[in-house]
Amino acid sequence: MNANDLVKPIKTHIVEHMCVQVYADRKQMGAAAAAAVGARLRQLLQDSERQVRMVFAAAPSQNELYEGLIREQGIDWSRVCAFHMDEYMGLADTAPQRFGRYLTDRLFSRVQPGRVELLEGLHDVEQECQRYGDLLREAPIDIVCLGIGENGHIAFNDPPVANFEDPRVVKAVELDEACRRQQVNDGCFARLDDVPAEALTLTVPALMAGRELFVIVPGTSKRSALAAALHDPISTACPATILRTHPGITMFTDREAYGL
Repeated sequence: MNANDLVKPIKTHIVEHMCVQVYADRKQMGAAAAAAVGARLRQLLQDSERQVRMVFAAAPSQNELYEGLIREQGIDWSRVCAFHMDEYMGLADTAPQRFGRYLTDRLFSRVQPGRVELLEGLHDVEQECQRYGDLLREAPIDIVCLGIGENGHIAFNDPPVANFEDPRVVKAVELDEACRRQQVNDGCFARLDDVPAEALTLTVPALMAGRELFVIVPGTSKRSALAAALHDPISTACPATILRTHPGITMFTDREAYGL
């Protein structure tokens, strides 16, 4: 994207440490988010000795971001190490709903990061949590691209299991029903019974440890969660409220989600 293509937010809202940019629609929101992430990647990669470590969310809310990132020019993806933030437990490797597959199809196979580390939901749970946690602890995470769930979750840290002081990096969780219903609403599964009841997720502290967070939240289905994230007291009743405390965070949303 060049300077002439840049779209401007229709509203900018500062909430504690968070800069909230509201765009007219999802397309403009995604383009702006991709431009911001792309610009930061290019800046970090100016250091020729550097590898950039990134965590990506897998959800339809991120589609416009990834479509834009694929078009971003001047990024040496061979020096990017890519992680994702959650994965269902028990889904076959070939299942289209697997988050690793979503990211591979939507982004990784298109830009070809130099290193891709995927969570595996079929392996021994404790062993996999330890393995992936060790990979994440190898060096700081530079960028986290994430969304907010309809119940206010970040990754699969639903209100009943979110812990702002969790000592773990990756953990197994039981999914809240509201979270599982969102997967049906998003068209990922046909029925609630088809949605796995358990998943692996990066914990809240693991996400918050990223040096810079880019949060993408479009659509009317996210309006209540977004309002809570921006205005409710900081608590695990809405895990996304903790995002307001991060010193390097930008949120991209659209008119429908923000409620203009």
